[in-house]
Amino acid sequence: MRKLLIRGAAILLLLYVGLVTAFEAWLGYTQPTSEGTIVITTFQDGVGTDRVVTRILTDGQLYVAANHWPRAWYRATLAEPDVRVSMDGVTADYLAVPVQGAEHDRVEASRPLSLFFRFLTGFPPRYFVRLDAKA
Repeated sequence: MRKLLIRGAAILLLLYVGLVTAFEAWLGYTQPTSEGTIVITTFQDGVGTDRVVTRILTDGQLYVAANHWPRAWYRATLAEPDVRVSMDGVTADYLAVPVQGAEHDRVEASRPLSLFFRFLTGFPPRYFVRLDAKA
């Protein structure tokens, strides 16, 4: 009986990992856009890479969140914070600033994720970046 329970739990875990992987792959492949999304271009060795992310406007500041396990764009902003953002038909240069502490908590509270979305994405930790416009 114990082996059957362990086997059942292992199968459920594998099915869940497969669901999360399939959902994340679908998002990465399709990169769905809406009025609430922007395109952020990160740079490594002078080569730009685009990623569609959801914009978060809080207290007059523009933020984006790393809400998923695949987060190459987020690591790229930490390594090279000079990014380009296309939003509402306008492209401009920004400085990406990692958000921590009270600012992180404030932004998190302003845009909480649903339990269903967190389930679909495998409950990854959530990180924010503030995008400061460059003059």
